[in-house]
Amino acid sequence: MTVGSRAHSFNAAADRYSAGRPSYPPALFDFVEQFTSRPLSGARVADVGAGTGIATAVLRERGADVIGVEPGDAMAATFHTLLPDVPIIRGDGNALPLADASRDLITYAQSWQWTDTTRSVPEALRVLLPGGALAIWWNTTALDVPWIREQHQRIAHHCGVKPTSRARPDDSDAIRLAGLSGLRVARRQVRWSRVIALDTHLANISSRSAFLVLAEDDQRGFLSEERRRLREFFPDEAVEETYVVDLLVASRP
Repeated sequence: MTVGSRAHSFNAAADRYSAGRPSYPPALFDFVEQFTSRPLSGARVADVGAGTGIATAVLRERGADVIGVEPGDAMAATFHTLLPDVPIIRGDGNALPLADASRDLITYAQSWQWTDTTRSVPEALRVLLPGGALAIWWNTTALDVPWIREQHQRIAHHCGVKPTSRARPDDSDAIRLAGLSGLRVARRQVRWSRVIALDTHLANISSRSAFLVLAEDDQRGFLSEERRRLREFFPDEAVEETYVVDLLVASRP
């Protein structure tokens, strides 16, 4: 299973991705504004790997002049359906279809890991205006919550991957070595939670890249058993998911 096949697997589940994936807390965007010393309102933003527009929608709500960049057909189609007034263009972070020095902010929500940093970093720097910033973040799993940690291990075992001791490997070294060492960089982690229906939680699981490449029978069997397990914890079928957003922001001179 290649990185490319996992990246493109989202196209087969755009509806599940849109229905199940969490958004992001206001504190994340507050910190981006604080770090860049400018409001998002009126900022020219490119949301790269925009998917179905989860982060794009929040950026627009904050008043940004935002455009989505997305390589996948189905994801882009769902984006257009959900955000018909927001422009979306086809492309990815390794070859941004954007003009030089045209954006105040470039964001990668859950998508930086699909890029080749030897290409995506120079591309970001090319497109950013002087004083512009690059913001990269992930909703990572709160593994200190027992039921979440146990589920994380079950999913990893079922998908044939090694469970991690933390939700996401530390990408900061790779990013720094890829060319951001000369920029002003800050990292923050923001803990937050949401309460959702059990069906929405299961849709979230089913939209993960390692899960999507499994056979459909394997997916259905796991989700059926997971539904049974979770009803023991959440008999009212209202599931509290807890996340820690891992955010890295870098600004250019």
